Amino acid sequence: MECIFCKIIKGEIPCHKVYEDENFFAFLDINPLNPGHSLLVPKKHFEWVNDYEPFGEYWETARKLSWVIQKALDSVLVSYIVYGLGVPHAHIHLIPKFEGDQHSHGPNPEKIYKCKDGEMKEVAEKIKKELR
Repeated sequence: MECIFCKIIKGEIPCHKVYEDENFFAFLDINPLNPGHSLLVPKKHFEWVNDYEPFGEYWETARKLSWVIQKALDSVLVSYIVYGLGVPHAHIHLIPKFEGDQHSHGPNPEKIYKCKDGEMKEVAEKIKKELR
């Protein structure tokens, strides 16, 4: 049985895609902690982030995308989080931090950001535009 992230990568489940290359796919989290909260996943199924080789390529892609997100959304920084739980497909959370947001002491998974209608599409477009 395929995982939900594999189905998203194949286009079987809709998402707000923000990045794609030969090896990776990134999309907005459906329960974001802040606008622009993205998940970076390898296209090939790996259960754990540590299983992806070459390991450094995964983190360099995360860093590249975090700079794009930070610039596109004018955030203070972008945090990287690897929980390793929830969905059994390797994923790195890229979470923008904004002045005065609800995460003053770092990302708090209990404080989900409530998106306005159309906001996720708008945020995804800003990030994709910055990639060009």
